[in-house]
Amino acid sequence: MILNDKKIIVIGSEGLIAKKIVDEILHEGGQPICLDLNVATDKNENRYNFDITNFKKVKINLEDIVSSYDKIDGFVNCSYPKTSDWGTQIESVSNKSFIKNLDIQLVSFFNAIKVVTKHMKQFNEGSILSFSSIYGLLANDFNLYKGTEINPPVAYSAIKGGLISLNRYLASFYGKYNIRFNCISPGGVYDKQDQKFVERYEEKVPLGRMARPEDISSLAIFLLSDKSSYITGQNLIVDGGYSVK
Repeated sequence: MILNDKKIIVIGSEGLIAKKIVDEILHEGGQPICLDLNVATDKNENRYNFDITNFKKVKINLEDIVSSYDKIDGFVNCSYPKTSDWGTQIESVSNKSFIKNLDIQLVSFFNAIKVVTKHMKQFNEGSILSFSSIYGLLANDFNLYKGTEINPPVAYSAIKGGLISLNRYLASFYGKYNIRFNCISPGGVYDKQDQKFVERYEEKVPLGRMARPEDISSLAIFLLSDKSSYITGQNLIVDGGYSVK
């Protein structure tokens, strides 16, 4: 029970990895506060309908949620909004689309953490997690996608690389308030992708398989707990060894 009644906001709580994080927060004695566009608000169940991309309302709505609790100990951003042309080949991606995806994935996180850190500063502690990717560090191997309908979005690498750099800045700035910022960069997570892609990907991974949600959620729980109280500004890679080659 390493979370000891800690109250932890999880944005994008209905996602593949986020659901497992929520389950493990409960298992470890914490209280998840679930925010997602696809849930109905039920304050008794600590669930809130929330759109992180609505910049006009996100500050007010998040402030209202935060103020409903005596203390927020942790914040996890698992949201993954994207435009309708996500996955279009680079030659067909407009400047407008590229900028829009930067806004709704990267700027949205920036807007949210300003609200949460204002609250955490009162208590001089907190742990904030964001999710990048190995593709924030490495180039895509486009051979993995041949013969499939999967096309890696060009904005994805820019967003995930930006999150890693932003994480370092935030950790340095908020360290004096004992607010920790860390980033998790998963490798490919199995989600019923095209079998040709899965087989090629797993051939490149030293551990011989794609990630499972629990491979990532266990690290998230550790970083949210006091057992990681001297870890901040880090980008932790969970990829089965993919990036060592």
